[in-house]
Amino acid sequence: MKKEKLMNLRHCVTAAVCMALCVVLPMAFHAIPNAGTLLSPMHLPVLLCGLVCGWPFGLLCGLAGPLLSSLITGMPGPAYLPPMMIELAVYGLVSGLLIHFVHTGKKVADLYISLLAAMVAGRVLAGLARGLFFAPGAYSLKLWATGYFVSSLPGIVLQLVLVPVLYLALKRAKLVQEA
Repeated sequence: MKKEKLMNLRHCVTAAVCMALCVVLPMAFHAIPNAGTLLSPMHLPVLLCGLVCGWPFGLLCGLAGPLLSSLITGMPGPAYLPPMMIELAVYGLVSGLLIHFVHTGKKVADLYISLLAAMVAGRVLAGLARGLFFAPGAYSLKLWATGYFVSSLPGIVLQLVLVPVLYLALKRAKLVQEA
């Protein structure tokens, strides 16, 4: 019982740090022109939170991180906030679920399967929400592909490189335990 409570406390603290990073990282990246848009810094802590803490904390981080950032810094702006909350919530949810259920026998393969599935699912659902609810009639497949894949390609590469490295480094250092 004590071990379960300790693990839950660690996950709460880790999720809180990830939510704080959702505020701090975009501010740092926006100091470089267009870096926030190109590198999607808020995605990094949400994906990491889902992988490290599991889907409930990943989902919470994906919803609360962008909202807190918007309230504190004004980024993302009101037009981008709802689709971003959907995208990041799906990131945290799917990465947390899949890292728990995908077991290929190779941790790196499990990480990449979880990451790629989360990133695709988040982008698809955010694009659908944008097209159906937030910009109906004004949003196209071309805009979706350009916004979520082409212009964010540097961020996608950064996420695919940095998140597994951070996850494995935290695991090796025994600073976090799996959900």
